[in-house]
Amino acid sequence: MRLLTIVPADDADAEPLRLRLIDAPTPRPGPGEALVRVTASGVNRADLLQVAGHYPPPPGAPEHPGLEVAGVIEALGDQADAAIPPGTRVMALLAGGGYADAAVVPVGQLLPIPDTLTDVEAAALPEALATVWSNLVGVGDSPVGNLRAGDTLHVIGGSGGIGTAAVQVGRLLGARVVATAGGPDRCAAVRALGADVVLDHRDATPQDVTAAVLAATDGRGVDVVLDVLGGATLTENVRRLATGGRLVVIGTQRGRRGDLDVLALMQRRASIHGTTLRGRPLAEKAAITADVAAHLLPALADGRLRPVVHAAVPAADAERAHAMLRDGAALGKVVLTW
Repeated sequence: MRLLTIVPADDADAEPLRLRLIDAPTPRPGPGEALVRVTASGVNRADLLQVAGHYPPPPGAPEHPGLEVAGVIEALGDQADAAIPPGTRVMALLAGGGYADAAVVPVGQLLPIPDTLTDVEAAALPEALATVWSNLVGVGDSPVGNLRAGDTLHVIGGSGGIGTAAVQVGRLLGARVVATAGGPDRCAAVRALGADVVLDHRDATPQDVTAAVLAATDGRGVDVVLDVLGGATLTENVRRLATGGRLVVIGTQRGRRGDLDVLALMQRRASIHGTTLRGRPLAEKAAITADVAAHLLPALADGRLRPVVHAAVPAADAERAHAMLRDGAALGKVVLTW
């Protein structure tokens, strides 16, 4: 198989590229696993962090990056569920190893691709949908955002890969969605996805955004904040919460540390949740995947939920794909093709 390996920093010939396309043995599926012949791989900010040396894969995961793929099941290992047989088009959630034209996947993390989607579109979905569902709703009997019909959801970064999915899932759940995006074109795109209110944060301070969120909710605040920025916006995100609100932090684009006004949190009887997806136990990932299949696949099939793909880039040009995310050029997801 072909895969994109991370080039060691001391390899001078590799700079400025940090990914190299190489040949490697094709893995064999173990018990409860499937071998997927990959046609497209989703690109995520976690991949950029891993390439930069800041986000190592969890124990047992392949060393090369990639958290989601689309393709065709080529083989099943022992004790693998034959409900999705070889030859089926699937998209899959991974702990790593998706930057390759073959990947081994636990069968509980496979989703059939609706006929309405291409493989490129499907590759943009597993990580985003699993992240959004498990944080806006929860896992099994462990609620996180616990978003319900009639709630107000605040999506920070509504034009990104996670944000475009979160806006749509929020609407599917019956929530009112207040999103942010940078610039008129991005704001228009997020509005077209169903956001009720879109705030342009390009030239705004976090305090400006807070004032706009409160104005959009008649001073009440929002029930759930989905935050990809992290520490720098912690104080303002708490100020945006309604009584009983939930702040769900899923990224650290603006830092790992921030100031917290504990009294403001207490006065709102609010809560802060922090989650990651990649290192969760297989059983939890399987439960999340099952929820996505039950609640979101029908909406993908009938067009109520749609992937937003900024660009499909050949795998050999992966550095350009990473630059799109790093420079903030992507509206929605970037996908590598094999």
